Amino acid sequence: MAEHRSMQRGALLDAARSLLSEGGTEALTFPALAERTGLARSSVYEYFRSRAAVVEELCEVDFPVWAAEVSAAMERAKTPEEQIEAYVRQQLALVGDRRHRAVVAISASELDAGAREKIRAAHGGLVAMIVEALDALGHLEPRLAAMLLQGIVDAAVRRIELAVAEEPEVITEAAVAMALRGVRG
Repeated sequence: MAEHRSMQRGALLDAARSLLSEGGTEALTFPALAERTGLARSSVYEYFRSRAAVVEELCEVDFPVWAAEVSAAMERAKTPEEQIEAYVRQQLALVGDRRHRAVVAISASELDAGAREKIRAAHGGLVAMIVEALDALGHLEPRLAAMLLQGIVDAAVRRIELAVAEEPEVITEAAVAMALRGVRG
């Protein structure tokens, strides 16, 4: 029975990824999850109490995978500058990845405080990776700089998500340039 429940939970998470991918947080509804998985809507509630709970669990599952990919890209870099570039590029490269949909969707305002707190904690681990590189560059406020750098990445993610303006490559290059050279361009 536990194995069956685990499979159904996995199917629900997969359906949630697809819905987020196709229509953002608005598309992630319990009726849509029920329809995608063939489960009764009441069954969906047996697994998750709210949309926030679905996104929260997706983050717990997907964020470590995403962070590991960013971490691996940084470890391949030779210098602190290359680490910073890898940090920005890898996060932006993952925007189109289905596993990343939950991570992108989290800024959605209807998430409850508990979900947002878990996400902030996971995000903190990612930001900690960049503090070291900034410290190695001799930055006087590496923690502050790391938070601001993540702000650039988050803004670039949202810009790519809009898919109405510049090509993702253009946004990525601008974000990398800003991260490495500041506003001097």
